Amino acid sequence: MALKIGADGVSVHINIGAESESDMLRDLGNIAIQCHEWGMPLLAMMYTRGEKFKNERSVEGIKHAARIAAELGADIVKVSYPGSRDGFEQVVMGCPIPVVIAGGEKAEDERNIFQIIKDSIDAGGAGVSIGRNAFQHENKRAVVRAICGIVHEGISVDKALEILST
Repeated sequence: MALKIGADGVSVHINIGAESESDMLRDLGNIAIQCHEWGMPLLAMMYTRGEKFKNERSVEGIKHAARIAAELGADIVKVSYPGSRDGFEQVVMGCPIPVVIAGGEKAEDERNIFQIIKDSIDAGGAGVSIGRNAFQHENKRAVVRAICGIVHEGISVDKALEILST
């Protein structure tokens, strides 16, 4: 179906720890097979949610989720930021495919979201998948420029904030 509608890739959302985890993982594996057969990139959005996880941002849980995505055939994995650069570095080091962070809930403090982005890239992250913190911002273009600067040019958080204020 993705090819029929002209998609450039496929994205699948999985909640590790949910009651329907086994169904979601089966679907991910089947979709991965189809994507590989057709040369379609697959992004697995892997979240640790459900009764099995007391802390959705635990490094061990996020590492586990990222590794599952790789082993089931995803080309890239999107995960929650575990809250620290060192924690995210452990996730990246334990996963053989590129890892990107999710943007999470809308932040009130741009410095904080820019710092998370900077730390994730410095820890070896392949990029970011920022939604609400870009499209719900009053200056969407500047936020995207600032995020691109951090990810692609390695600019500092202070420089990103300067871009946002222009």
